[in-house]
Amino acid sequence: MTPDESAQYPPKMFPSHLYFGSFREVLELVPLQTFLMNSFIVSIAIMVGQAITAAMAAYAFVYVPFRGRAFWFALFVSTMMIPWEVTVIPNYLTVKSWGWLDSYQGLIVPFIASGFSVFLLRQFFLQLPRELFEAARIDGCGHVRHLARIVLPLSRPALASLGVYAFLNAWNMYLWPLLVTNSDAKRTVQIGISMLQFQEVTVWNLVLAGVTLVLLPSLLLLALGLKQLVRGLTAGAVKG
Repeated sequence: MTPDESAQYPPKMFPSHLYFGSFREVLELVPLQTFLMNSFIVSIAIMVGQAITAAMAAYAFVYVPFRGRAFWFALFVSTMMIPWEVTVIPNYLTVKSWGWLDSYQGLIVPFIASGFSVFLLRQFFLQLPRELFEAARIDGCGHVRHLARIVLPLSRPALASLGVYAFLNAWNMYLWPLLVTNSDAKRTVQIGISMLQFQEVTVWNLVLAGVTLVLLPSLLLLALGLKQLVRGLTAGAVKG
């Protein structure tokens, strides 16, 4: 809608004609391109980091026998019950002491490991035929080669669902980027949207135009990965 139409009372349900000026004004008011690029970098880095750490941890819990394996896995899973808000202050103090404020490291490193991601991949790895591991060991295949050449290729649905889940979570983060970033060069899109709401007045057609631009990448990823996401999350839910 045009600014005049968006301010009408009673409000109109549909615009009288297509108006793309709001998108141009959003790009002029805030550096949304920079925010989008930052969100892409942070989200992709967190997605890849969680996939790597979760794959190695899940493989160890399934294929590497060690003392207290059940206890350590239970400890991993128990971290899912800790509210994220409880860890904000310790994480912030740690990032500040390392000099990572207003940096990509501060936005990425606290989220490259997740108890949920380890749980998801472990449950999927348990479904893989144990005979494959035994045959690989007989042929002289070590743990690294077995993980890279056999387990990961067979676990593409779980990895895809984990990737979609981790990317969307990172893309929608607001509080943590707001705390650790101070400049527009490192801020993400969720903060950019809030910058469109001014203290004196809120121009809703600009806010909603910005929200539309921000939602497009996540909606596209969700549409492409929804099938894999459902398949990976429901893996192991039905026996047989």
